[in-house]
Amino acid sequence: MSSPGMREALSDRARLQRMLDFEVALARAQAALGIIPALAIDVIANAARAEHYDLNALGEEAQVCGNTAAPVLKALAAHVAKTDATAVAYVNFGASRRDLIDTALVLDLRAAIDVLLGDLNRAVDGFTALAGRHRRTGTVGRAGLRHALPMPLGLKLAGYAAALARSRDRLRRLRREALVLQFGGEAGTLASLNERGLDVAERLAALLDLPLPEAPWHSHRDRLAETTCGFAILAGTCGKIARDLALLMQTEVKEALAPSVSAALAAATMVPNLAAAILAAQVQEHERGLDEWPPDALIVPAIALASSGALSAVVSAAEKLEIDSERMRANIGATYGAVMAEPVVAALSAKIGREEANRIVEEISIKALANKCDLQDLLAQDERVRPHLSVGELAKLFEPMAYQGAAQTFIDRIVGALHGRSGKR
Repeated sequence: MSSPGMREALSDRARLQRMLDFEVALARAQAALGIIPALAIDVIANAARAEHYDLNALGEEAQVCGNTAAPVLKALAAHVAKTDATAVAYVNFGASRRDLIDTALVLDLRAAIDVLLGDLNRAVDGFTALAGRHRRTGTVGRAGLRHALPMPLGLKLAGYAAALARSRDRLRRLRREALVLQFGGEAGTLASLNERGLDVAERLAALLDLPLPEAPWHSHRDRLAETTCGFAILAGTCGKIARDLALLMQTEVKEALAPSVSAALAAATMVPNLAAAILAAQVQEHERGLDEWPPDALIVPAIALASSGALSAVVSAAEKLEIDSERMRANIGATYGAVMAEPVVAALSAKIGREEANRIVEEISIKALANKCDLQDLLAQDERVRPHLSVGELAKLFEPMAYQGAAQTFIDRIVGALHGRSGKR
């Protein structure tokens, strides 16, 4: 389920309006250069309002003819003709249907990214705040789903914020660099506009607030593919966060409580497969491919909606996550102290060598787990350990948050980096 903002941004009416906006901008650019009569602008602009058109009828005709541009242009021309039949000749003048489809898709992607950026800001801010709140909260670091070492929960949460921030940076860059105007005419040369083609392209790009590429690109889909991969990476990051939270909410673990994250898990499975279809669609024939309705025009909205659903779930988790710190501390002790074997081995190695220390601690750890006894107590009683590590020294070694390594520094580095690039656009 996507966010309300994404559903609105990619609604059929909003997407139709972007196609119509292209036509109005094209007419304005050409009229400004004297290519078409200035009187045609108002006629086309008045007709280019999505509310004038039957979306269901356009959709049915698109299914028959194989693309969205043909029925839209046909309907627009008919509406223009009601006011000025001579202006019909200037609808989509000098452009191809693929110019219309591709530029509208770029505008769709821009709107989608804007929605995602707003939600990403919320998610990053939420997890950053949680990281600060829980930087001293001890939890179990898990490797292969087994207890590895204790760690501060704040580091895990800061890691979520950092990964989401990387997606935010990535989408900002793609919005700026990859979403560019497509305007090339039938073969990418703008020959029908003679020497004025590039002038029209420059004005059209400015009116739509899109970068103008070096040349038309409709048979080179790498920019769309890269943008799609940016969405897929975001969905994967949301899925990773959701998987962690789902595991922390297991009945046997009960360390956290968050809103449902199932949408994020579903999207993390689905979006990469959809993105693969966009990657495959890069194989185009010559200057314009055989496919009048490129698959990206169909698949990209699904990718954006699913990615938005994943991110919405993560935003809710970031803003409503509940942590049971007592349960986390209890779970650190679930292995009877075996989770702290590494610092004990390190301390004992300094006295008797690493090989012997490893052997002794491993032997006693197995005994502790088998008999459900506290490892710290068994070590304190063992004649091989007592001469080298006092009860007080062992107590310090078994304090989980005393064995953090550079964890607190990592939190500071992540949070500092996030604050340094927290600009909203």
